Amino acid sequence: MKKDLDNLIEVKPLLFGSFTPTIYPDGDESKKPLSDIYCELTMRDLVRKNCESQLEEFNTMNRSKAMDLVLFTDAIEHIVKIHRVITTQFGNALLVGVGGSGRKSLSELATFIAAYEMVQLEMVKGYGMKEWREDMVNNLFAAAGIESNPHVFLLADTQIINEAFVEDINNILNNGKIPNLYCAEDVQKIVEDMKDTHKSDDLIKGLEDAGILEVFETSAKNSIHVVLAFSPIGDDFKRRLRMFPALVNCCTIDWFLPWPSDALQSVAEFFLSKVEDLPQKDGIVAICVDMQERVRQLTQRYLFELRRYYYVTPTSYLILIKTFTTLLEQKRNENYGGITKYERGLNQMQKASDQAGDIKEKLIALIP
Repeated sequence: MKKDLDNLIEVKPLLFGSFTPTIYPDGDESKKPLSDIYCELTMRDLVRKNCESQLEEFNTMNRSKAMDLVLFTDAIEHIVKIHRVITTQFGNALLVGVGGSGRKSLSELATFIAAYEMVQLEMVKGYGMKEWREDMVNNLFAAAGIESNPHVFLLADTQIINEAFVEDINNILNNGKIPNLYCAEDVQKIVEDMKDTHKSDDLIKGLEDAGILEVFETSAKNSIHVVLAFSPIGDDFKRRLRMFPALVNCCTIDWFLPWPSDALQSVAEFFLSKVEDLPQKDGIVAICVDMQERVRQLTQRYLFELRRYYYVTPTSYLILIKTFTTLLEQKRNENYGGITKYERGLNQMQKASDQAGDIKEKLIALIP
């Protein structure tokens, strides 16, 4: 095209999305911006404020699983990517990164921004293939297909206790359905629910049970978006990609790489800003960032010299900051407790001295 890319891209990294309106009618910013327009997100402050307000609203509506996130540039970039994938027809995502890199949290926030329903399975003790198939029927396909509501199915590799789970996911990615999933009772219940839900429209009017089931499967296929949170560590990841090619062919891959220095600094500043009366906060933030990067460099040397891996995750960085704040509060409480004891002792000594002075005056008055 004989164009210099740096001259075309005004704001880096290049981000496109539809959940933050940045285009105004006739270019007049005094008017209300156009909504649901897929455009370049050049106003990064506006995008950040929008994401933060959505996060605050999510925490208000889901107090039991509130997320304390710092939305730095890399995190917002992942939110934009995940949002774009799940709002695309038949859009599925494969999030690749080590544990604790924010794959699940950012997926939940992106799903909330898209106003979709999130489906996550709870793997209790004794969870097996029978429970998996029941969850697929009731919590995923029935929930998404009957009312045609978009659902995001989030599955982490730590939840895969049976490789048959991955085979079913492969079928969902390929065909939008799982073979031999429904028994006769499930089919009957689905048909009845479809008739009750769509009795006032013409979607299934005049169709037989087989036709209604076909409409249901098509609706579920259009409404389900799969988001997989996999770790590249170990042989399981490579083996699953070889055995189930739909994990790559039918998914958009998003790599969660280690946090850059500005992200580490933003996170440390966010959490340390909650600590009251903290002198030299900038120096403490710099130390936290330096420790994380130095340990990351040591892991490379550890791998080069001993051929052994050691993974430094964002979770370990958050634990470092939390440990510092916890120890600081603990030591402050110890010091305040000691000061309070000394003040109490000095007050008692002063009171005893005053009482001794009063007694002395009384004794002088009683001298013959």
